[in-house]
Amino acid sequence: MVEFEDVAVDYGAGDLLAEVSLALSPGSFHFLTGPSGAGKTSLLRLISAEIAPTRGRVRLFGEDPAGMDRDGIARLRRRIGLVHQDCQFLDHLTLAENVALPLLAAGHDPAAASQDIAALLGWVGLARQADALPPTLSGGERQRTAIARAVIMDPDLILADEPTGNIDWDMSLRLMTLFVELNRQGKTAVVATHDLALIRAVKAQTQARVLRIAGGRVALAGADL
Repeated sequence: MVEFEDVAVDYGAGDLLAEVSLALSPGSFHFLTGPSGAGKTSLLRLISAEIAPTRGRVRLFGEDPAGMDRDGIARLRRRIGLVHQDCQFLDHLTLAENVALPLLAAGHDPAAASQDIAALLGWVGLARQADALPPTLSGGERQRTAIARAVIMDPDLILADEPTGNIDWDMSLRLMTLFVELNRQGKTAVVATHDLALIRAVKAQTQARVLRIAGGRVALAGADL
């Protein structure tokens, strides 16, 4: 599903990532960890085709984004759901309307998917807040809304960048349960986090593997994490 071959990223101050080679198989669950500034977000941006590598090759779903036009990259990215730590919403739209935005951007009629949106909000535990506005939501509610928005297009790959960074432990575990459920439904998941305790807790429930970034290199972490 995702292949890196000797990939490097250089923003002008030397390689942030260098000689990264990895392969993520369909249906796998990977955590991505490492110190702040190590390149976790850049790696996720490479996987989502938001940036291109300085050197090396990235293949997504068997295709090379480097040879694609804007429409081709957009087609690839519709197969990817993104959840950010600082999730952004349109504050004048309801929670349900924000979740439906990817449908609108893809040219679909959100009204035709109203039952799917309602079911998805129920799944993340926000059925009663469907008509709420984003400023009224708690941090945990915002992150659950972000997960609902990320999966409304039924993507094959879910990428989450520090999704639990601004919420407490109990809500962090609840959010991770949603990612585990998505993975059990066949979605490939990559979750970036610096929280090793959270990784240990989730690894006990699933066959998640851990990728560690240090010194620009990415390696599979051992069992002694």
